[in-house]
Amino acid sequence: MPKPTRPRHPGEEACLVGAACDALVAGLDSPTPRRLAALTRAEAAYDVRELLPGALDELGLVRPPPGSTAGQEAAARVLCRRLLQGELSPRALAFWAHRSHGHELPLTARLAELDDAYDRTGYGGPTVAELDAEVTAEARRLGAGL
Repeated sequence: MPKPTRPRHPGEEACLVGAACDALVAGLDSPTPRRLAALTRAEAAYDVRELLPGALDELGLVRPPPGSTAGQEAAARVLCRRLLQGELSPRALAFWAHRSHGHELPLTARLAELDDAYDRTGYGGPTVAELDAEVTAEARRLGAGL
């Protein structure tokens, strides 16, 4: 039995509602994206997962299967973009990559290594500022694949 897909970050549902709003503003109009964009934060926590597949299908967007490598890589690239836009800290990105994929997903393995390095700060080695710069550089590299 497949695992249910659950948000992995606080506010993920609100981000998806925001993305639906952005799609409508860009002229990608369809009934389900309109319903998704109209959700309140409280409603989003319950309704996004039900509406999202239909919204993507109506817009002709490809949706990788849950848990697939393609889906995991797409999520990583989106979070890299969020870091580069100042919406996510370098430490949070490294932690997410490590927690979500360990050292197993080749695309995010370097981020997982950097998360390990954050845990060792204060015992010699790179400083937090140096690690932040490395994570940001890695995010730029991964974000270039968007």
